[in-house]
Amino acid sequence: MNPFKKFNMWFNLAKKNHPFDHTAFALGTEDKGVPHIRMVLLKLILEDGFVFFTNLNSNKGSHFRRNKKLSMCFYWESIHKQIRVIGTGRIVDNKTSDDYFNTRPRGSQIGAWASDQSSQIKSYSYLKQREIKFEKRFKGLSVPRPEYWVGIKIEPKEFEFWQQGDYRLHNREVYSLKKKVWKRKILSP
Repeated sequence: MNPFKKFNMWFNLAKKNHPFDHTAFALGTEDKGVPHIRMVLLKLILEDGFVFFTNLNSNKGSHFRRNKKLSMCFYWESIHKQIRVIGTGRIVDNKTSDDYFNTRPRGSQIGAWASDQSSQIKSYSYLKQREIKFEKRFKGLSVPRPEYWVGIKIEPKEFEFWQQGDYRLHNREVYSLKKKVWKRKILSP
């Protein structure tokens, strides 16, 4: 089976049966040999990858600029499944980022301007003041996407599908991309 098809099957199963946000995944980046993990949301599934959106000036954005290798892990406890993906990140085209940005609530669009993501601030009230500043700036106007706010597509090189088994005898399937062909192997739990 093509791992993208299997991913879509499990993702749709989670959409129907997982009581929480099925799009949430742990994103792994690396900075100077130190791994960093945080939760983000999957916003687009393309034929060749998975897209999340972020501020390139954030910690994850600066990690990405230095090292394009990314990992993602979905865990849906309610359906006893997990998918781990390792791949290479690429910035999507401006139209894709613009199109998605335009679907966001106006408050989230303003927030993309107001927050210097990951930078230290004096207080929460400072952030709220910046929000007011940008609300005034864009009053009566469409909010444009900041250049630093982009979509990053993870193009998979490896998938691992994990399904919980009785007595910790889990089913683990790994698909690795070798010369443009997906190779499948089963791992012991």
